[in-house]
Amino acid sequence: MTEEVTAEATGETVGEAKGNALRDLERQVPRLDKSAVRFQVLSEGERGLLGVGFTPARVLAAVSAEQTEPEPAPREDIDESDLARTVREVLTHVTAALGLECRIEIAENDESLTATCTGGDLGILIGKHGQTIDAIQTLVGAIAGGGPEERKEIVVDASDYRARRRSTIESLAISAAQEVVRTGTRVALEPMSAAERKLAHERLADEDGVTTVSEGAEPNRYLVVEPA
Repeated sequence: MTEEVTAEATGETVGEAKGNALRDLERQVPRLDKSAVRFQVLSEGERGLLGVGFTPARVLAAVSAEQTEPEPAPREDIDESDLARTVREVLTHVTAALGLECRIEIAENDESLTATCTGGDLGILIGKHGQTIDAIQTLVGAIAGGGPEERKEIVVDASDYRARRRSTIESLAISAAQEVVRTGTRVALEPMSAAERKLAHERLADEDGVTTVSEGAEPNRYLVVEPA
């Protein structure tokens, strides 16, 4: 038979009594699943005439001892480098400040480190046109980048945004190149970050009949595709 844990509490109202009982259960049951708690109103209480003879509301809360939230997935960061631990710590603070609950997965090699945030709706982390996640990536790189000789490329990703953005940039670059070849006139793309401009440059490096150049000042620097 499944064991139950109970807590009886009082309050000026039934709602206050329920809150008090719930807090008592939380002290008894680690990782309490609040949605599984059942309440029984033992007394709705009486205020009495002119405040005399007040009787508090009384509530009994019960939950199965097994109704707990699942343990968080263990972090497999035993072998993480100092850089990876720093990136994880910074991102943990940033996502918490944004009110987000997400898992941070880190992949690192000799040239780069990619920190990927997963879980729930991370639109607020990405921001309009990726402006927020790009700013976070710059912040993380500035804090965790290290010295010039040990600096690695640090990428912050969420909900597969980087892959989707890469596909968009490559499509824009190819369309611009085709327009340049067809009309013989230069085509300017939308303002992009340095990393995105580099991606577009590389995508068109082997395209016949076109060349690329960056123009403008940050943060509105953009790529221009022009006849070779």
